[in-house]
Amino acid sequence: MTESLEMYLETIGLLHERNRLARVTDIARELGVSKPSVHAALHELERRGLIEHESYGEVFMTEEGRLAAAKIRERHELLTAFLRDDLGVSPAIAEQDACRMEHIVSQETLEAIARRCRQTLGDPAPKNSCEG
Repeated sequence: MTESLEMYLETIGLLHERNRLARVTDIARELGVSKPSVHAALHELERRGLIEHESYGEVFMTEEGRLAAAKIRERHELLTAFLRDDLGVSPAIAEQDACRMEHIVSQETLEAIARRCRQTLGDPAPKNSCEG
C-alpha cells in the first residue's frame, strides 16, 4: 500500500475514534486535500477491500481495513514514543517525524526499536510499543 493510502486509512480510523464517523469532507479537512483527491483514494481503498463508502455518505472500514489501520497506528505510536522518550525529541516534533517515518521504515527497524524500548524500560515481556 502506498504512503498516501496509508495516510487516508489512518485518518479514517482516527475520525472514527474521535467522531464515530468519517465523511469525505472530514477526511479532506483533516488531511488538507481536495474532495476529489479523497474520492480517488476512497475508490482505491474500496477496491482493495479496506473500506466501504456510501455515495455522499459515511465511510466504513472493513475488518481488514481496521486491522491495517491499527497496524499503521501502532507503528506511529511506537515511533513517536521512541523519538520522544528514548531520544528526547520534543513531543510535537516526535509526532511530526513519526508521521513521516511510519510509512517507510522497515519491519526489521521497527522490531529493533521495539526491542530497544523494552530494554530501556527493563521489561522482558514483548510489547508492541514503547510506553513511557
